[in-house]
Amino acid sequence: MTISPVNMDDRKNLGIKAGDTVKVHQKIQDKGKTRIQIFEGLVLARKHGSEPGATFTVRKVASGVGVEKIYPLYSPNIDKIEIVKRAKVRRSKLYYIREKVNREIKRQMRRMRLVSISTESGIETAARVASEEAEAAKQAEEAAKVAEEAAAKDAEERAAKEAEVIETTEVTEEVAETPEESPDEAPAETPEEVKVEKKD
Repeated sequence: MTISPVNMDDRKNLGIKAGDTVKVHQKIQDKGKTRIQIFEGLVLARKHGSEPGATFTVRKVASGVGVEKIYPLYSPNIDKIEIVKRAKVRRSKLYYIREKVNREIKRQMRRMRLVSISTESGIETAARVASEEAEAAKQAEEAAKVAEEAAAKDAEERAAKEAEVIETTEVTEEVAETPEESPDEAPAETPEEVKVEKKD
């Protein structure tokens, strides 16, 4: 009875165990074509021995994120399995690695500091330019309004000065028209004084 089309004896004799670093060459069907994708990581556990349902768990950290995959040992979707490194471990299941990695990440994060640095998107740039243009237009409008108020005030002051000048010229003309009495001219004698002189 054939369980899998792959060479089961080779996979069985490979002797994958926890602590090994392996490269799994996996077949991926992509748009009708088959390509090989390599997943390299640490074997955390090996389950079910060498029986047909045997599996092994591989873990790796990709871009700061832990990724784990459980592969059937005799899967026909696995093209090849390579053992890259072997480490001596005292446990058959290395699940504590997850917590250990988390602790290390937390330790590193204590030294981190929050920053907010980013590039400006096209939408943000357009919005900023529009707001700057609106602000500039508003400032220009306010400046024009202030200039108009100043011009109106100047016109009022000029009109008031011109009115004062006209009033002073009219007063001086009136003063010039009234005749002044000269001190040399004696006042005319009254008829009573004339009569008194005649009696004498």
